[in-house]
Amino acid sequence: MRHPHGAELPLRLDRSDPAPLPAQLVRQLRELVVSGALRPGEPLPPTRGLAARLGVSRGTVVTAYDQLHGEGYLHATTGATVVHPDLARTGRAAAPPAGGAAARPVRAARPRRERPVIDLTPGRPDTARLATPAWRAAWRDAAAAAAGAAPPPPQGSAALREQIAEHLRLMRGVVRDPEDLLVTTGARDGLQLLLAVLHGRAGRPLRVAVEDPGYPSLRRVPQRLGHEVLPVPLDAHGLDPARLPAGAWGAAGDWEVERAPDAVVVTPSHQYPLGASMPAARRLELLGWARAHGALVVEDDYDSELRYVGEPLPALAALDRAPGADDGGHVATLGSFTKVLAPGLGVGYLLPPPALREELLRLRTDLGNPASAVAQDALARFLAAGGLRRHTARMRREYRRRRDLLAAALAGTAGVRAVPMDGGLHAVLEFTGEVPLEEQDVVDRAAAAGVRVAALGTYWAEGSRGSRRGVVVGFGASGDAAGDDALPDALEVLAGVLARPSGAA
Repeated sequence: MRHPHGAELPLRLDRSDPAPLPAQLVRQLRELVVSGALRPGEPLPPTRGLAARLGVSRGTVVTAYDQLHGEGYLHATTGATVVHPDLARTGRAAAPPAGGAAARPVRAARPRRERPVIDLTPGRPDTARLATPAWRAAWRDAAAAAAGAAPPPPQGSAALREQIAEHLRLMRGVVRDPEDLLVTTGARDGLQLLLAVLHGRAGRPLRVAVEDPGYPSLRRVPQRLGHEVLPVPLDAHGLDPARLPAGAWGAAGDWEVERAPDAVVVTPSHQYPLGASMPAARRLELLGWARAHGALVVEDDYDSELRYVGEPLPALAALDRAPGADDGGHVATLGSFTKVLAPGLGVGYLLPPPALREELLRLRTDLGNPASAVAQDALARFLAAGGLRRHTARMRREYRRRRDLLAAALAGTAGVRAVPMDGGLHAVLEFTGEVPLEEQDVVDRAAAAGVRVAALGTYWAEGSRGSRRGVVVGFGASGDAAGDDALPDALEVLAGVLARPSGAA
């Protein structure tokens, strides 16, 4: 890269450096501005040209520029990115500390103001980009049609089930008839239906295996219904079927070993919260275990569409039914539009194995369908118009940008490792032990500074606390009350908290 006056600026990226390439570029450009080598108002090279010169992808440069723009070092003008002119009023950005590392400046581009608490707890999608013409039209037309419409059947709107079946075929590799589907209000609603039917068949409380760590609210559903919950430890590939008890009858008619679970709840496409994707061999092993023990695998397909490294993985249900088998299948898929669209939508689906369909339908008929008729109609219209497909593609790009922004902002923070994530709305920052960091202390200090995050330890079942420590950071709903993108501010605060060991003055 050449300075506007013709001198070569010292930008060098080292692939052997453990810091990500965007983080290296951010650090070097920040130091050039702080030192005065780059002055307020001076232009930076176009992202494509700089990427070619440095031998990296354009995305690396875009991520670095986005980070520095958020910090107030850079400013985008028509056709160019320049060092922010407002830095001239401060003389230059804050000088480096005595140790030589560039200090984080007080933002000149956006003077700091009192902000409401920025909630980076996981599980909340960005809904600001959802209010498109297609979304508004779907709800307007559904509301207009509601006055004279008959209520949908207990199974759910036929039009919505048809659209969900097409969505599953195209996005999840699952080919099933719309009649196989039941519309629900979300994953917990679907899980309650499944457990009720299994309980009726067994005539006793169930044993339900769950991932440990895992999604707390799904773990609490069987507990609240009086069933036994069996936490199963994970490895780098998710739940290991070899860790599941394999029951066997003794000669006296009692169990010689621990009874096998009746159901196993898993998140195979994107394990929550650690992000592992279950490989094909393990998926087949899990299905083989289920067939051998007559158990049901409950697949929580909670945000599988939001995979931004490659295409979404096929659902576990797509692998169900061994060649030549006639056992009705052993996978039930829980789906929800909460993470992809909006948490208040209250519409999801259940795709059970055929052998359970009639019992589930009778139960739903008795209980009624709690999903709003207007919401079902609006969602059916939105899917039919291609709105979900376009919104998902748009949000994949946006969430990937935010993930890269988080990685760049926290790169080089001692004692912290960002667990690799191929999709979703959150990241896990694991404490490596090099620096004395305690989960609750970090959560409390971040909250005191105006940023909410979650402790990783809360995802383990009570009494089975894992050895890993860290915090879980969501980057879905990153806008603040003023409508600004608050993520850069929040990450700056979080980086400052993590830079101070627990108990430090």
